[in-house]
This record gives sequence, C-alpha cells and structure tokens, in this order.
Amino acid sequence: MPRPLIPHRRDRILDAAERLVLARGFDAMSIAAVAEDAGIAKGAVYREFTSKRDVRDALLQRGNARIAARVEQELGAHPSLAAAYRATARALLDDELMTAAFLDDTGVLGAHVAEEQDGRYRERHERVIAWVHDLRRRGLVVADVAPESLALALSSATLGLLSAARLLGPLDRDRLESTIDTIGRMAATFERQ
Repeated sequence: MPRPLIPHRRDRILDAAERLVLARGFDAMSIAAVAEDAGIAKGAVYREFTSKRDVRDALLQRGNARIAARVEQELGAHPSLAAAYRATARALLDDELMTAAFLDDTGVLGAHVAEEQDGRYRERHERVIAWVHDLRRRGLVVADVAPESLALALSSATLGLLSAARLLGPLDRDRLESTIDTIGRMAATFERQ
C-alpha cells in the first residue's frame, strides 16, 4: 500500500499559520503555535521563515496565487478587463484570508498594507502594465489610452481598496463585492466592443 503524500514542510507551516490567523488573528499567532499546529519543531519554522512577518507575507502571496489560479482556471490565460475583475471578486470573496486583507481586518492580519515596503505592490503593478499591453496588442482595449496610464488607474483603485476600510470606514463583504464589480465596469469602458 503506498504511503500517503505528506505536504511539503513550507505548505504545512502555511496551512497551520492560516488556520491560526483566521482563528486568533495575526497578532495573537505565535511561531510556537504554528509549529505545534503543523506538528514540527519551532526551529523548522525558522528554517523556512525568518520572522512572523515573513509568514504573513507568504500567506498573502499564497492567497494571491490561489486567486490568480482560480481566475485563470475560470477564464483562461487571457481574460478581458471586466471579466478578470468580476472573476477576481468571486475568487476573493470565497477566500477568507484574502477577504480579510481587502476588508483591512486588522483583527485578522494586522496592519499589513501600511507595513509593506519590499516592492511587492510595484511588482504587481508591473504585471498589470504587461497585461494591459498584451490586451492592447490583441486589440481588446481602446488605442487612445496609454497602457501605463490605464494600468496605473487600475492598480491605484486596487491599492486604494486595500486601505479604504482603514481610511474611509468599515467595509463589509457586500460593499467589497459591489466595489470590485464597479471597478470592473469602469475597466470595461476601456474595452473595444
């Protein structure tokens, strides 16, 4: 009888950390608790991650990858602007951790957006620029708007949404979904009919 597959240690750590973050919140989570939940030694966690913040960042990166994979599975590799935003909204709202990130739920993730300084958002923005250039090359977006400007508008809307709850007041899932849909509708105005 074949032995069951054991998830890679990094995945086990992240699975444990995500369970704990969702149950207790990031600030209450400890590396010791993650290790215990994952069934490994505390030192093994530190071999994979240098700090608690690194664990949180890896959780968010993994969450973004889950959303991107779901959108690609649903729409293929080359979705339109509006379709991508709508599919992303559905994927995000089905992902408890990423919904907490967009609702700026400091009880779950702490102040992650305000603390980001490693260029992650700049890298994502560069991918949005490349995506908009690809859409334009394929004739799917209007030619009279510079791809860099459209990408900056889309990235700014997304980044603004990440901090909207903290700066403008609480959001709930319905308002988040409606807002992402609205961004998608605005993006659709730049699609060629």
